[in-house]
Amino acid sequence: MDKSFPESIDRQNQFHHGDASESDSHSTAVNHHHHFEVEDTSGPRLLLTLALNFIIPVAQVVGGIISNSMALVSDAMHNFSDFTAILISYVAFRIGRKGASPENTFGYRRAEVMAALINGAILVGASIFIVFEAVIRFQHPEPVLGRIVMILAGVGILGNGFSAWLLHRDSKDNLNIRGAFLHMLGDLLTSVVVLINGAILIFKPWYWLDPLLSLLIVVFILKNCWDIIKDATAVLMNATPKGIDIQKIKDFLENIPEVCAVHYLHAWNVSSSSIAFSCHVEVNDQTVSQAEVLAEKIRHDLYHRFGIDHPILQFETVRCGNGGLLCEIGKPAHGNACGGPARN
Repeated sequence: MDKSFPESIDRQNQFHHGDASESDSHSTAVNHHHHFEVEDTSGPRLLLTLALNFIIPVAQVVGGIISNSMALVSDAMHNFSDFTAILISYVAFRIGRKGASPENTFGYRRAEVMAALINGAILVGASIFIVFEAVIRFQHPEPVLGRIVMILAGVGILGNGFSAWLLHRDSKDNLNIRGAFLHMLGDLLTSVVVLINGAILIFKPWYWLDPLLSLLIVVFILKNCWDIIKDATAVLMNATPKGIDIQKIKDFLENIPEVCAVHYLHAWNVSSSSIAFSCHVEVNDQTVSQAEVLAEKIRHDLYHRFGIDHPILQFETVRCGNGGLLCEIGKPAHGNACGGPARN
């Protein structure tokens, strides 16, 4: 994974001790690697895209009414939904830059994930409107002015293409920006389809083609919408991030000579670009300073091999519970959260 190891590391060490009668001791080291980009240009790029996606649909709505093109109006509605989506994305981007607080210890970065989910819902609403209007046009076909459709579709191609180019770089690591980028890419392709539609209507009076293309646009919109909603829901549900195999991580950590066993692994997205991970690490009885050396090695390997930038490691000398891969918390049991016997 192409990431540079952060120079500043926020460290906390917590140590858990058993009852006085127990000879074992537990130590927990909670350590975080936070990766910051040197320069974040997502905000200005979103603002410029926002401006473009206000001008384009206004022009397309006017042109769609004049030319009597449902496909052009559908494209404009898609663009208007994108304007709202990018506005939400920008607001979420600003909120997500706020730091952690006692009320929100992970900060506000998941605001961008929630924005992506809202954007998906907006696209579903726009799709329902387009389908409704297309069905009416199938029942009552109307003439369409192909030349006006072509001109305004060309405007959409230029504007949406430029917007997609602006957002492409940041879309790789940020679900919120990726949602906006997919909106722009979808608009670019639908504008191309509308342009072809206009060209055909100049020579052939196939007025049924206009609502048909509108339905094809809806299929494309819903495909992107499903991907965004699925990814956003996975983050909000604390699902294991894509590309993370916790069994593989367990095997890797247990191959470290100083590690006796690893169990109760969790991996989740703090945001779309940050991966948190926690586990219990069983080691031989040793001093806290020795455990910290091992913890630093594990943090380094987790970051560089698996892209995990927020590791939480609990060291212990006696295995708790059944030592399985997954924690038994949430299962009906008579023990504690780790699956071990309950203590009075």
